[in-house]
Amino acid sequence: MLQNPLQLRLEKLEPWKQITFMACLCERMYPNYAMFCQSTEFAQERIYRDILDSVWELLTVKNAKVNFERQLEKLEEIIPSSEDFDFYGVYPAIDACIGLSTLLHGLLDRDDLFESMQKVSQQSVVTVAQLEEAQSGEEITNDNQKDNEAVCAEWDVQWAIFRPLKDAQERDIDLIKDLREELRDEGISNIGVSVN
Repeated sequence: MLQNPLQLRLEKLEPWKQITFMACLCERMYPNYAMFCQSTEFAQERIYRDILDSVWELLTVKNAKVNFERQLEKLEEIIPSSEDFDFYGVYPAIDACIGLSTLLHGLLDRDDLFESMQKVSQQSVVTVAQLEEAQSGEEITNDNQKDNEAVCAEWDVQWAIFRPLKDAQERDIDLIKDLREELRDEGISNIGVSVN
């Protein structure tokens, strides 16, 4: 497990902030899934997008009703298997699905929100670390992660998402929308994939 002081700070966030943080990380993993779908015609990336949008809706629309069990069922149908595909893109795509699945499980069982958030945070970092390992052949550990630019950049982005959330007083719809728009407009994933 790659560790960062951020992980301890996340625990102190209120539930809406924890959900927003996870949604942001899934938003950053979405291009990895979209690129995989476009390369393979395995599934429609739109389904992932719609499921993630239902989480944003819960966060920004008053009295929004979302059946997260149903969303989880839909997600489970579009998770690729690494055994069926012979190119690296399947792994970040699977990671994106695991991230979103973890978020949905957290929404279904709010007692586990913090644990879910730690998992999604870790998942996003691991996606980056594994790609770096695949390219360099060198394992990234807790001790040497600081030497890896891509892993450091991923932690930096997670800090950048965390800071405005930490400072928000009450549930700030504008802040949530701003975070979402910024990540969407940027359209670049945690491993530098961008999709139109």
